[in-house]
Amino acid sequence: MTNIIQILEAEQIQNAKSIPDFAPGDTVVVQVKVKEGERVRLQSYEGIVIAKRNRGLNSSFTVRKISHGVGVERVFQTYSPMIDNIELKRRGDVRRAKLYYMRKLSGKAARIKEKLTNNKSTATLETTNDNDIDTTSTTGSSE
Repeated sequence: MTNIIQILEAEQIQNAKSIPDFAPGDTVVVQVKVKEGERVRLQSYEGIVIAKRNRGLNSSFTVRKISHGVGVERVFQTYSPMIDNIELKRRGDVRRAKLYYMRKLSGKAARIKEKLTNNKSTATLETTNDNDIDTTSTTGSSE
C-alpha cells in the first residue's frame, strides 16, 4: 500500500514545475495565485526562508518578511498548484537549519550575511574592467 502511495507522489513531484534549490537564510520571491471573485491574479511575497520541511509531496517552507514594521510569516506548500513561481534573489550565509531566532531580532540585528561564491569568470571579468579603468584614468591625467 505504501509503495503505491510513494510511486504516485514521485510522479506528481516529477510533473511539478521546476523549483530552484534554496535553503534557510535565502531571500526568495514567491508568486502566489490569488483568486478574487472570478479573476485570478499573481501576488508576490518576498522574504527570508526561515525553515524548510522536506517530506516529499508534503514538503513546505516558511518565509518571513517585515511588513509595515510587523513581522509576517507565511508557510507555503512546495508543490502546491497555487504557487506559480519561486525566484531566488539572494543566498544567505547561515549555520542553522531553522532560523526561528530571527523572530526575536529587529533592525540591523535581523540581517543575514550574503553567501559569497567563487566564480573564476567573475574574477577575470572584474580584473579586465579594473585594467580598463586604470588605463583611461592614466590617459586622462597625462593630457
